[in-house]
Amino acid sequence: MRVMIPTDPYAAADTRNWNQRGQWPCRWVACPDAPAPPFVTAYRRRFTLDGDDSIVVHVTADERYELFLDGERVGRGSERGDGDHWFFETYNLPMKAGDHVLVARVWSVGPHRPYAQMTVRPGFLLSPEKEPFIQLLGTGVAPWECKVLPGYEFTPSLAAWGTGLKLAIHGDAFAWGHERGDGDAWTPVTALKPGANARSRNETEDEPLLLPATLPAMMDEVRHVGWARHVTEHAGETTHATPFRPEDNLPDEQEEWQEFLKGEKAITIPPHTRRRVLVDLEQYYCAYPELVTTGGAGSMVRVHWQEALFNEAQGHTKGNRDVVEDKYFTTIWSGVDGIGDAFYPGGGAHRRFTTLWWEAGRYLEFLVATADQSLTLERFALRETRYPWEREDAFEASEPRIADTLPIMARTLHMCSHETYMDCPYYEQLMYIGDTRLQALITYATRRDDRLPRKALTMFDASRDGSGLTESRYPSRMRQVIPTFSLWWIGMLRDYALWRGDLPFLRERMIGARAVLDAYRSQVGSDGLLVSPEGWNFTDWLSEWPDGEPPGAKAGGKSGVLQWQLVGALRQAADLEGWLDEPELAQRHTLLAEKLARAADAYWDDKRGLYADDSAHTRFSEHAQCLALLSGLLPKEREARVLNSLFTDPNLARATIYFSHYLFEVYNRSHRADLLLKKLELWYDQKANGLRTTVEMPEPTRSDCHAWGAHPLYHCHATLLGVRPGAPGFTKVIVEPNLGPLTWAKGRIPHPKGDLLVNVKRDGERLSAEVTLPAGVTGEFRCNGNVTALKPGPQTVEG
Repeated sequence: MRVMIPTDPYAAADTRNWNQRGQWPCRWVACPDAPAPPFVTAYRRRFTLDGDDSIVVHVTADERYELFLDGERVGRGSERGDGDHWFFETYNLPMKAGDHVLVARVWSVGPHRPYAQMTVRPGFLLSPEKEPFIQLLGTGVAPWECKVLPGYEFTPSLAAWGTGLKLAIHGDAFAWGHERGDGDAWTPVTALKPGANARSRNETEDEPLLLPATLPAMMDEVRHVGWARHVTEHAGETTHATPFRPEDNLPDEQEEWQEFLKGEKAITIPPHTRRRVLVDLEQYYCAYPELVTTGGAGSMVRVHWQEALFNEAQGHTKGNRDVVEDKYFTTIWSGVDGIGDAFYPGGGAHRRFTTLWWEAGRYLEFLVATADQSLTLERFALRETRYPWEREDAFEASEPRIADTLPIMARTLHMCSHETYMDCPYYEQLMYIGDTRLQALITYATRRDDRLPRKALTMFDASRDGSGLTESRYPSRMRQVIPTFSLWWIGMLRDYALWRGDLPFLRERMIGARAVLDAYRSQVGSDGLLVSPEGWNFTDWLSEWPDGEPPGAKAGGKSGVLQWQLVGALRQAADLEGWLDEPELAQRHTLLAEKLARAADAYWDDKRGLYADDSAHTRFSEHAQCLALLSGLLPKEREARVLNSLFTDPNLARATIYFSHYLFEVYNRSHRADLLLKKLELWYDQKANGLRTTVEMPEPTRSDCHAWGAHPLYHCHATLLGVRPGAPGFTKVIVEPNLGPLTWAKGRIPHPKGDLLVNVKRDGERLSAEVTLPAGVTGEFRCNGNVTALKPGPQTVEG
């Protein structure tokens, strides 16, 4: 029922004066009885159609909504943005003649909402596209009704601080059937301001500025999954300090729970009984839990989520994620019970409980407690949600462990892709530039759909403040600036230019890219050395770098790592300006990059053949060498020395999971796939350690599902197979395989114009390859210093 539209639905016919232009025909509405957030409201419109029809409506809410037609959910929203980019969804609703009811459930959590959830003012807006449906259904025009929904209690999210408050739902107070418009206490809504077109509305104040949703509806698929690993009696109110001991398991009940999880039978819990059940979903999920109950007055069903169990009740180390015996279902840092929601059935029949926002993890813990009445658990399911893409790529190689690792990385990308990219679904759910650049690269190499990368580029641009710098993560209600991430955003723009093109879109973003670089220009001294800007100059999670900042990176200091990162960003911006036919601006960026590269001699240590992190030459890292090498501005002799020292010096601070992407980029340029494959041992270990997704950092890690850890999936295609764009828009393909010790590798890359196929085999030092390019695409095969032209269609080449 979702319809994607490119522009404001009312803009074409808008010929009003400037001070009225951009107003929608319908208004935002609010519930007059609503308290201060957090609260949940419902909006209802009963109506009658004289004949069959299809009605197109545009819907949004602050903060979130679910829309129901005649009791059936037709969509969720609004797609996350900010006040100046407030998205609305469009639905085509086919209906038969007769009576109908539209209901929206809207929640507003206010100051305790998810960090990525912005707000302007609580409210709801539904605007049909055409008359007479505007008069029949439009909010602020038609007689809509509303009420505050009782029974919702909001509870702390603990260590999952970015995800917003959790829920306790009290069945004895809940407004059952409100999705169908049932119940009493419905009152007229309060009309607010008209909807406002983000492109043309003038003189706005505290108004969400509306744009069409840019993304498709998120996945919504029912899963009956899970393995009941333990079923035990439990006497206490808390569970975190009690491990799952094998001797406590109740095997007969365990079998019953297993059938229940499969959706094959209900399970009845007798009166005055407490059960604790550990469920292994056997995969990482982002999902809305759904529980249907009958009876159980005075009972409770608590459903908590974890990524893994811990070896200690305080939640420090995890060990093998597949192992649960004698381990604790506890919360990292807090040493308290897990994170999730509680449902209090209240004694009614066939009551369906679910959450307002999805949960994430691999393990569930049910804690069920009954009072005087037995409780029947009729059904439990997960409604999996994420961005609705699937892999379109393929990759195989002579190293079998790579095949075992690819699904882990693909699952990580899936779990970290929703209405924005996310760093991690369990703890933060925030779109950080550093993470997102790597996620976008994986997307380009494995999918044709580039709507999520485009949204990321746009939102980061929108986050820029008066200094010109972006925020580190956006959308976010909490402002955070990581200046180094602003530079990675420029890299993201160049990536998009190469992999997808769309130069008009990039031209709009270049205003922001120039502002970022101008902010950095103001930090360059007369000696050509960058003075570290204000903010958190995070680079990588190294134990020897407090807060992930390299030596000299704190504000006012001087850092070789930051110096070279700025050089690289200037070179990337110069490429972009050249592609956009701005040669003067390209030259401006190039001249500063060259000046900074010369000034970086202050960090050069000739004895070690390395660039130091600090001006005193006491600290050295892989990071400084990688960024210097990737800048492309080192003289050949010095480049060779840096490469040799990078590969042989045992005393460098080592890149961890995130920054190893840039180390892999150096391996690609230097044709050292042998080193890349050796580094992949870290990812092979993750599978051996029971992980289903990639971790944030070396053990002990916080997050077991972290976006940046999936970047080797990109390198399988772009480094091992060596497939990369050779011109903006991927109009030219470069195939430069780096097999290292591999004897063969083959893959499929979903090029915008069709599938790009590469099958490479090594015989000693010689490579032969079967390459198929899509129609209209040309390229080059590069190997051992030889270059062979590639044409559209299949061909065999050697090098």
